Amino acid sequence: MPRKICISVVGSGDEELNPQIAKIANEVGREIASRDAILICGGLGGVMAEAAKGAKENGGLTIGILPGEDTGSANPFIDIALPTGLGFARNVLVAYSGDAVIAISGRLGTLSEISYALLKKKPVIGIHTWNLEQLSGRMPPFDEQSYINSVVMCENAEEAVDKAFAIIENREKIKNGTN
Repeated sequence: MPRKICISVVGSGDEELNPQIAKIANEVGREIASRDAILICGGLGGVMAEAAKGAKENGGLTIGILPGEDTGSANPFIDIALPTGLGFARNVLVAYSGDAVIAISGRLGTLSEISYALLKKKPVIGIHTWNLEQLSGRMPPFDEQSYINSVVMCENAEEAVDKAFAIIENREKIKNGTN
């Protein structure tokens, strides 16, 4: 049996999410579950809870990499709660654990996860989040390798998950020499 694809979803932990962002996060979780992939997140509220909720509502498996030591701090939609006691340092684990990272909105914690993922050459797909090209003043054209140094911006959940899977599948073909 082939290994399941894991997608890390990152974003604000604010309990008072903008309704549009909450809806997108839920839809991303649903899309991930519909493709039989595993959703990984920071396990708390906000975007993390909405994405995990969407995945659970669609029969998916969810993993929460928690900043603290108490598994009880995980949102109710987490199947596997992994306490780390690492605080914000757990962002490295969230970013590194996915085959791709989908960033939805977010603040500085999200920016750190995006940065860690890019350092590890993980594909990062963004919806209403940090646009690193604008921050750096450069806008590279999108091509098959552009995800290595930038965030691939998308408008909706389906597009984001489609791009994540396309990049992951292309990387597997290259790795296996079947491209």
